[in-house]
Amino acid sequence: MEALGWLIFLVALVVSVMLHETGHFATAKWFGMKVTRYFFGFGPTLWSFRRGETEYGVKALPAGGFVQIVGMTSLDEVDDADEPRSFRRAPGWQRVIVLAAGSFMHFLLAAVLIFGIALGIGVENVADSNTTQIGTVTPYVPMNETALLNGTSCTTTQSPAAAAGLRVGDQVTSFDGVAVSNWTQLQNEILKVKPGTPVMLTVLRDGRSVTLRTKLAEVQGHGSFFGIAPATVTTFQRQGLLTSIKDVGSGFSEVVTGSAQAIGQLPAAVPSLFKGDRACTAAGNVGSVVGAAQATGDAVAAQAGWQQKVSYVLLLIASLNIFWGVFNLLPLLPMDGGHIAVVIWERIRAWIARRRGRPDPGLFDYRKLIPVSFAIFAVVIVFALLLVVADIANPVSFG
Repeated sequence: MEALGWLIFLVALVVSVMLHETGHFATAKWFGMKVTRYFFGFGPTLWSFRRGETEYGVKALPAGGFVQIVGMTSLDEVDDADEPRSFRRAPGWQRVIVLAAGSFMHFLLAAVLIFGIALGIGVENVADSNTTQIGTVTPYVPMNETALLNGTSCTTTQSPAAAAGLRVGDQVTSFDGVAVSNWTQLQNEILKVKPGTPVMLTVLRDGRSVTLRTKLAEVQGHGSFFGIAPATVTTFQRQGLLTSIKDVGSGFSEVVTGSAQAIGQLPAAVPSLFKGDRACTAAGNVGSVVGAAQATGDAVAAQAGWQQKVSYVLLLIASLNIFWGVFNLLPLLPMDGGHIAVVIWERIRAWIARRRGRPDPGLFDYRKLIPVSFAIFAVVIVFALLLVVADIANPVSFG
């Protein structure tokens, strides 16, 4: 099942990449630009065919895809016959649309997935069973409140619940001498006990009463910690048309905000990528396609209902597409956003020249940006490879 999850992710990755390229391809064709190649992968060609003026095919290195449009920059050599149909001779607004179309396809795919989940599967609602039955026993004491909220421990200190021998399915009938019949009562009794204080509890296990003893631990910034969570009841409620549309908007907002935070955490995350407590640091919030594939595999193999699995995987794919779309629009070369910035700057220069009664300065000289572009590309590649190695050597458990 885990292998199936990896396969699902790889297929989704290929589809996402080629949808991005299809956005560039379709809009360039629509505006009459000459498109000579549409390929998946890089390197030597494994298979291809030609239809009209465009060659379609697959290359040996499955690390992305590309569309080749004649005359993308001022540096490209173009035959005189093809120059009128080159990218660089198209109006600025058309070039911006072609460049932004790749990210638009990521956003479109994400919107369709989120909308489909809300309308077809529904929004997951997890509620406590309102009993004292235990649904989770946390094995270790979290290092701090942040680790507690993130569902990680980062320590090897056994939790009081684990030390007592509590099991999933046990039903607590009394805690520290006080009878409890619902989770709120149990939680209140736990909070009354100071860390380090010995406690005795009685549980109903397999129809018989069992008495257990332990000592409560302390989580920095939180207080007393026992290490249990209630049994839950999960339901899925399908949304209406308007609510599903709103879910798309809220989903985009959450992912964009989270993506910005993740990018901002990258410099601080690097030193902790290979530490044992990675999950409790900023490095636990960033990852590569390998980490995303692992998360998909874990989800498919998890002991959960099909609705939880499908919604998790589709939301993960949607989130990644939103991230890729936003990242690609950053005004940095060689991303599409960098090329859009160049086109906008060309139009600003042309407008200023007209205001001054001067001729259009024409195309921007890309040679001036080659060092900057190369440096940014190198940094992106180094970060990407570092994250891949970290996800292989020191993976984060996604639960």
